[in-house]
Amino acid sequence: MGNIVAIVGRPNVGKSTLFNRLIGTRQAIVNEEAGTTRDRQYGKVEWTGKEFSLIDTGGWVVNSDDVFEEEINKQVQIAIEEADVILFVVDVLNGITDLDIEVAGILRRSKKPIIIVSNKADTFEMHAAAAEFYSFGLGDPFCISAINGSGTGDLLDKIVETLPQEKPEELEEELPRIAIIGRPNAGKSSLINAFIGEDRHIVTEIAGTTRDSIYTKYNKFGLNFYLVDTAGIRKKGKVNEDLEYYSVIRSIRAIENSDVCVLMLDATRGIESQDLNIFSLVQKNKKGLVVCVNKWDLIEDKSQAVIKSYTNAIRERLAPFTDFPILFISALTKQRILKVLETAKEVYENRNRRVPTAKLNEVMLPIIENYPPPAWKGKYIKIKYITQLPAGSIPSFVFFCNLPQWIKEPYKRFLENKIRDNWEFTGTPINIFVREK
Repeated sequence: MGNIVAIVGRPNVGKSTLFNRLIGTRQAIVNEEAGTTRDRQYGKVEWTGKEFSLIDTGGWVVNSDDVFEEEINKQVQIAIEEADVILFVVDVLNGITDLDIEVAGILRRSKKPIIIVSNKADTFEMHAAAAEFYSFGLGDPFCISAINGSGTGDLLDKIVETLPQEKPEELEEELPRIAIIGRPNAGKSSLINAFIGEDRHIVTEIAGTTRDSIYTKYNKFGLNFYLVDTAGIRKKGKVNEDLEYYSVIRSIRAIENSDVCVLMLDATRGIESQDLNIFSLVQKNKKGLVVCVNKWDLIEDKSQAVIKSYTNAIRERLAPFTDFPILFISALTKQRILKVLETAKEVYENRNRRVPTAKLNEVMLPIIENYPPPAWKGKYIKIKYITQLPAGSIPSFVFFCNLPQWIKEPYKRFLENKIRDNWEFTGTPINIFVREK
């Protein structure tokens, strides 16, 4: 749970290619305009039953076309602070450059587990050339070719073996785990402080799995829950808090360890690309969502019309997932902050909601009868039976039919919307599967 592996190295050593190779997709097609979506620099890798998150730090620091040493140093700093294992990518064709030596020096002092990845060893003869990388004093270089994939299996074995051994979580009971996420200055700390209030003693800290996500147990306002704290919410980090990518990488851990995410938006600033980045992390991890528009006390015109236009704008930007609660709050004046917790708890209950099979079929079959899936080449598609899968991470429904392959996305979305119309699944994603009977 929650292990982070970071890729560092100077430009053009093949960091993105390695990222894609390990993630197993072509998702970071590299000609994006700088700084558009950054979530393509984050993904999950599963190898021999172990899962970890992979981050290509190069994608997070995009400031200019020049190669700035400080930009690379920033990437390395992020990796040292946030990752459990660091992959230091070097290029065996070009050998060692001054920049590599500098990065190696910082990494050596960091005491973090480092794996040297000697990339572009496309032929076996190149492997001998990798010997010069021993001079970094960081252990054996792993020769790979990110382009053709050779050596990546051994590299993954090594990563999995190097990851810290997980201690099982020591959470006493099944309680909602709520993460407060959002851009810097959206008001996360104020909200957490408003929850804690002055009675600091109701806070019992439980060391989480990872060194920095701490579950804080609350039992307040008649609600029992864990708040997933991320490093840097309570203590201002060593780094300027305005470094946006820090906040996103920090959010990754919090999101992965939570059930429901409370996404804080700043009423005075509207939705920014940074908010969309964080939202896409919530979606990738299939977590429950409550959106809070904070600093509502600063907005002069609070009429229903304004609220409505705000709400519509948010749902539009986050579409196609639109079935989530939106609250207008002020952490400062404590306006509606209790509602945040109550709503998060409702979303948590929606995530665990079970619909009896008989009821599902009774409601859904007539709807499907009236709006059947479009016929395909004269073949009629018949959905005969529906059931909800046993409790998994999110509610999942299986529709059994004769020609599952011809049921396309729009119809699945129609089915999902009908389920949402009839049962309370606000705030939680739903899986719709179509299977052959």
